Amino acid sequence: MHVSSGRWVYGLFLASLTALLWGILPIKLKQVLQVMDPVTVTWFRLTVSGGCLLAYLAAVGRLPRWRVLGPKGIWLVPISVCGLVGNYVLYLMGLNLLSPGTAQLVVQMGPILLLIASLFVFKERFSLGQGLGLLVLLIGFGLFFNQRLSELLTSLSDYTAGVLTILAASAVWTFYALGQKQLLSVWNSLQVMMVIYLFCALLLTPWAHPLEALELNPLQGWLLLACCLNTLIAYGAFAEALAHWEASRVSATLAITPLVTFVAVAWAAWLWPEYVQAEQINGLGYGGALLVVLGSALTALGPSLMAGLRARRQRIAAG
Repeated sequence: MHVSSGRWVYGLFLASLTALLWGILPIKLKQVLQVMDPVTVTWFRLTVSGGCLLAYLAAVGRLPRWRVLGPKGIWLVPISVCGLVGNYVLYLMGLNLLSPGTAQLVVQMGPILLLIASLFVFKERFSLGQGLGLLVLLIGFGLFFNQRLSELLTSLSDYTAGVLTILAASAVWTFYALGQKQLLSVWNSLQVMMVIYLFCALLLTPWAHPLEALELNPLQGWLLLACCLNTLIAYGAFAEALAHWEASRVSATLAITPLVTFVAVAWAAWLWPEYVQAEQINGLGYGGALLVVLGSALTALGPSLMAGLRARRQRIAAG
């Protein structure tokens, strides 16, 4: 079983860096999607990231060995590939219809769906703390959508379609996460990401239009490159954070990602109003966003919080 190094300050820094990079990503993607289609943008991100990992692992002599997977493990690769491809493409399709902040908030359902799936696949336990976190998260979503709740429930507008598409992206992401979790038992995180990224790019190649990149203006071209590097650096920082800090605390830190997006959108809309539009959300909606973040953090920290509470009660009883 993996044990963190205990360098929690370094782990906190890496987790915060991941949240920052994931938080600003939809703002950059929104600009690139004005010219390029979601499949092509995803193809570029996966090709560049997978190519960089391939070059690095080949240079250090740590390319993954397929024989260690065995006949059952080999099926985990296509499951993970299809899950990640679906997540990336569906997320960008939804982002085309929503604001960056809304898209980033709705995608918080991904870890929640993974938690529910893990109850059945890995027979994991669902603690009282996690149940409380889930309740807070659902209340937060209700408050966040207070201005457009009737639209979501009664009509299939672009806004509703965008929310449903992001939810679908979160749902298929669970297949990737479950497959990756099993693959990490035989390969390290960089090997897993390299294989999945390259196979995802290969799968998308027939539908990708790389020449669309020539239609980007200089700013959009740099933003596309930044999106590609974001994919590589953010996931690398995330994997390294897990090596130095407990997974529950890393996940709780990443729950602030939507807040990073809202702050970044407000800042970018103030500096570059011709490129970025401010979020159209009232005070109740922002309060709901805070509850979603709080609920996500409680869900991640639930087991450790309950374990700490039980240990404290035992010390009191023994004393």
